[in-house]
Amino acid sequence: MRVLVVHNRYRSEQPSGENNVVDAETALLAGAGHDVAVFERRSDDIAAMSAPRKALVPVRVPWNPAARADLARTLERRRPDVVHVHNTFPLLSPAILDACTHAGVPVVATLHNYTQTCVPGTLYRGGEVCTDCLGTSPLPAIRHGCYRGSALATVPPAASLVLNRRRWWTAVARFFCISGAQRKILVQAGLPAHRLAVKHNFVADPGVRRAGAGEHVLFLGRLTEEKGVGLLMAAWDRLAAEGGAGVPLVLAGTGPMAEEVARWARDRDDVRYVGLRGRDECRELTARAVAAVAPSTWLETFGLVVVEAMAAGVPTVAAAHGAFVELIDDGLTGLLHRPGDARSLADALRRAVTDAEGNRAMGSAARLRYEREFTPQVGLERLLSGYAAAIEGAATCEPV
Repeated sequence: MRVLVVHNRYRSEQPSGENNVVDAETALLAGAGHDVAVFERRSDDIAAMSAPRKALVPVRVPWNPAARADLARTLERRRPDVVHVHNTFPLLSPAILDACTHAGVPVVATLHNYTQTCVPGTLYRGGEVCTDCLGTSPLPAIRHGCYRGSALATVPPAASLVLNRRRWWTAVARFFCISGAQRKILVQAGLPAHRLAVKHNFVADPGVRRAGAGEHVLFLGRLTEEKGVGLLMAAWDRLAAEGGAGVPLVLAGTGPMAEEVARWARDRDDVRYVGLRGRDECRELTARAVAAVAPSTWLETFGLVVVEAMAAGVPTVAAAHGAFVELIDDGLTGLLHRPGDARSLADALRRAVTDAEGNRAMGSAARLRYEREFTPQVGLERLLSGYAAAIEGAATCEPV
C-alpha cells in the first residue's frame, strides 16, 4: 500500500506524544513493507522565519494556499492509495484536505485531541474540565483567550474551526479516535458517528520488565496542572504527613511547572525530580517502578504512559475519567481514583505500594492486556483495516 502521512510537527522543546505516535506508525508501516512517505511542516521552523513570514502564520491558520499547492504536487508525484492526516496546525491548515479531495485520494485522520470542538484541544480551562464550546461556536474560547491566554491569538484557530468544520466532516473518509471516551465526546459535538472508529495507540515492547516489587512510584510526562502534577504533590504531602509511602516518588519530564516541582522536591528524601530523560532511561525508570501514576485533571484522550507501564508489567494509579477508565481495569490491572481528589489519590497510591501481592497480580494482568490489545502487531492490523475501509468507502464522502 502507498501511504502519505501528513503532519505538522510540534516544537521539539515540548516533548510530544503525538510526534512519537506519528513516527512509530510510520516506521511500523515501512517495516511491514508498505511504501510510506511523509509530508510535514515543523513548528520549530517558525523561529527562523523573517518577520513578514511570521506575521502570515496566524493569517494562514484557517487556509494556507502554499501548503495546499505543495501537497497537490506531492500527490501528483507519489499517487498514494491513502493520505493519513495527523496535525495541520499551524503551518499546514485544512487546505490540505482540499488538495486530497481534488486529487481523488481518500483521507484518514487521527484525532489525537479535541481540536474538532475545542480550540486548544483539551476541554480544559481554569483548572477544570470545560465543555463551553462542545458542539457550538468557539466564541467562549475567544472570550476567555483559551489559546496562549490571548483572545487575539485564539481568533485564527477559532476561525479555522468554524470555517473548516464541514470540510473535515465531509473530506475525511475515516476518523481514528484513540479511545472510546474521546469518540463519545466527539459524537456529542456533532462529528459524523459512522466515520469515527476507535484505534488505540500501540506501544513497542520495551524489552525490559519489572523484576521484584519495584523501587519507586513514577510520574512520567509533561509537568502541567492538567496532568495533575499539583494534585499529585498534594496527595504525596498527605502521605508524607501520615508516615510516608515507604518508597520515593520520582518525577521525570519538564514543562511549565518544572521550577515549582524542583523547589518542592529539594531537600526531600521521599521525592526525586530527575528532569527530562531519554527514551531508554524512561523505560528503565518504568520497569523499576512499584506503580506509575497518571492523575490527570483533564479528560485524557489516551494515555501512553499507562500502556507503557502495562508493557513493563507495572500497574498504574490514574484518574477515573477520560480514556483511563477503559485502559485500566480497576483493581485488576491498576487502580482508579476520584478525579481531582487528593485524598482519593493518596489512598490509591498507599494501596498500590503496601499491597505487595495485589500489586504483583495487577502488574501481571496489565502485561497480559498489553499483549492482547496494544502491541505493534495489533496496531498494524487496525491501521490497515482503517485504511482499507477508507479506500472502499471513499466514494461516499461528498466533496466540499
